[in-house]
Formats: sequence, structure tokens, C-alpha cells
Amino acid sequence: MRLYEPRGWALGLETAAAWLLGLLWILPLVYAVWTAFHPPEFSAKFVLGAPLTLENFRRAWEAAPFARYFLNSFMLVTMVLAAQFLLCTLAAYSFARYEFRGKEIVFLLVLVQLMIMPDVLIVENYRTMARLGVLDSIPAVGLPYFASAFGIFLLRQAFKTVPRELDEAARVEGAGPLTVLWRVYVPLAKPIYLAYGLVSVSHHWNNFLWPLIVTNSVTSRPVTVGLQVFSSGDQGIDWSVITAATLLTSAPLLLGFLLFQRQFVQSFMRAGIR
Repeated sequence: MRLYEPRGWALGLETAAAWLLGLLWILPLVYAVWTAFHPPEFSAKFVLGAPLTLENFRRAWEAAPFARYFLNSFMLVTMVLAAQFLLCTLAAYSFARYEFRGKEIVFLLVLVQLMIMPDVLIVENYRTMARLGVLDSIPAVGLPYFASAFGIFLLRQAFKTVPRELDEAARVEGAGPLTVLWRVYVPLAKPIYLAYGLVSVSHHWNNFLWPLIVTNSVTSRPVTVGLQVFSSGDQGIDWSVITAATLLTSAPLLLGFLLFQRQFVQSFMRAGIR
């Protein structure tokens, strides 16, 4: 339930602002689609009846090993999401239902991590990956993100809303702590998992700086880093090919959102902190 319902001019102002923000978001996408599906001579001008072509996508696909890049990105986001679900679930359950010495201090440290930009830790993360001997590998890209402070906080808030009576009923039936977590808490938090999964996959699919620093070969670089091949040539920038490659990179996320947008929106609405 909204605490404030706009009326009259306020409602019109909100609607106008929403349309303005929508246009600001959609115009770059419209330009990218136009440029990618038309010959290079039409990349800087809109001409009705301009010929359509898929040549830009063919050139982009042949210019870089996209099949390998897509595989790397898929393995990366799957690995990170699985580790985050496991570790964040266990940590959130502990913070929500157990009492132990130093609990508040440890949770405060988790909240502090939310205030630190990941880029600040790049040097130390790189040194850690070097000491572990995993540089230039997919695990090196994902390891620093296995534990997510945001995921722990979000799931903790969700677990705290579960009535303790459900715990007691499950324990009466002989269920252990992990069984209670898996059978009671996780199913009730499915909308939270879906909302967080969307955020995590989007972030790690689009992440650029850390994968660029920690990898230097095709066998480990994700698709976003592979895009830099189109801006490193000596013959100028071909925007038609670049936009085609960008659409190829963004296509999985855009397609996933279009197919499951209702579930995504409902998940975010139900994931509100109560």
C-alpha cells in the first residue's frame, strides 16, 4: 500500500517524469538497433526505406570468438550465483535465527561491506588471486564475489519474517536445522531469490573492469571484455559492427527480461524489506 497517492497536477508531473526517463533510456537502444541492422553509411542518419542487413552481425561474430566468450560468461554467472545462494543462505539463516557471541559486530561488518565500492579492493583481490595461483581463469573472476553482503542482508530480512512456529513444528517432526532451512525458509523466500538472482546475473554478465584486469586470454575472458577487440583497431571505429556486437552481448539479458518480466517485477515488489 502506498503512503502517498498523487492527484491532479502531481499525478501529471509524475507521469511526465516517467515518460522522460523512459525516452532517455530507450533512445540509445533505438540508435543501437538502427545502426546494427543497417549498412555503415546509414549509421549517423535516419532515412526512411534504408535497406536492412545482417552483415554487421556476421562481421561482429567473425571478428571475435563470441561462442567461447558466451560460454565463459555463462559459466561465470552460474558459478557465482550458485556460490552466492549457498553462502548467503547459510549466513542469513544464522543471523536471522541463531544467537552467538559477537553476532551484532559481525553483522555490522557485513553492512560496512555494502558501503565499500568493489573497485577499491581490486589491488588486494588481484594479489589474493595471484597467491592462489588462479590468475587468468574463470574462478579468478568469480571468487571475490562468492559472498555477497547485499544477498546476506536481503535474505536475512526475508528469513526474519518467517514465524518461529514453523521452526518448532518442523523440529517436532524430527527435522534438523538444515532440513528446516531447506524445507521451510528457502521455499518461502523464492521471490527474494528470484529478485536477487536477477541483480546478480545482470551485474556479473555486464562486469568489465575486474575481468579485464584478472584475465588475458580467450579461454577465460567473458563476453563484455571481448567487446574491446572492436575498439582496438588501427582503421577507425565501425559503429555498425560495434552496435551489432553490443546487441549480441546484451541479447541474453534482454530476452530473459522480455520473457519473464512479470515474474521479475512481482519478485521485486515482494522483495521489499518489511
